[in-house]
Amino acid sequence: MARLILTRLLAVVPVLLGISVISFFVIRMIPGNVISSIMGQDFSDPKLEAEMRAYFGLDMPIHEQFLSWFGRLLHGDFGTSMRSGQPVLDEILERLPATMLLAVSALVVSVLISIPFGVLSATRRNGLLDAGSRLASLIGLSVPNFWLGILLVYLFSVTLGWLPSQGAGSGEGGLAQLKYLILPAVTLGASLAAISMRMTRSSMLEVLNQDYVRTARAKGLSERVVVVRHALRNSLIPVITVLGIQAGALLGGTVVVEQVFSWPGLGTMVIRGITQRDYPVVQGTLLFLAFFYVVVNLLVDIIYVYLDPRLRSGH
Repeated sequence: MARLILTRLLAVVPVLLGISVISFFVIRMIPGNVISSIMGQDFSDPKLEAEMRAYFGLDMPIHEQFLSWFGRLLHGDFGTSMRSGQPVLDEILERLPATMLLAVSALVVSVLISIPFGVLSATRRNGLLDAGSRLASLIGLSVPNFWLGILLVYLFSVTLGWLPSQGAGSGEGGLAQLKYLILPAVTLGASLAAISMRMTRSSMLEVLNQDYVRTARAKGLSERVVVVRHALRNSLIPVITVLGIQAGALLGGTVVVEQVFSWPGLGTMVIRGITQRDYPVVQGTLLFLAFFYVVVNLLVDIIYVYLDPRLRSGH
């Protein structure tokens, strides 16, 4: 186990290095004048523009800009926002809880829907519930997040007036704040639930045909014990693979969902950074999200080893 964790941690280094290089140069390929985007399109003061370029280090050759930024990054300095003048790391940490809350809530929504319905769909194969589950998963995969979000806002906010459509309910606290989370979490978790439900169903169908499951039934165990204790645990390994991959992708999905619901997280921060060409904000946020993605995959590998004893013995 320790060797696995050490190997994965060492793999983090080249991944983050690649992300830092790509994010640095790609954001600078976006056309437009960064100083004009900060000061406004009517800004026309060559002297002040030259001073601002020197202040932000934009007057240096691009490779020197990268080395300067990367050198500060090695000391934990993500840079300073060109718009707000605040340290990027402080802005990330300020918005991270909102994004994490949304991503974890979407993951919980996905698990609560996908695993029970995936198991029921497999154990009632070709029945009405199976057909309904497969149809629901197909719809979940086909509907884009932003469209589903708009549909839910129209239905539950505009028509029924049950749930708020914008913001995170800052300042309300407690259960009152929870109602702001429901629509974004369902919107973000729906597509993941569809994928996971299909994976749970197919994995369960495969496991239910294994010899050890037939042996458990032959021993006289109840169907509930056979499914929950013997089949479900082994069928969860590929499901966890999908959940692990999608958990990292959830943070990317928050970019769209946060915009639809005006959720004050990292997604809104990245969009603002791109539109305003706030280089340090975009670079720092992308690097932070990449690090999170790698950590999630490390946790998935550890759960693999826990669920499958063969991996602990190296087979």
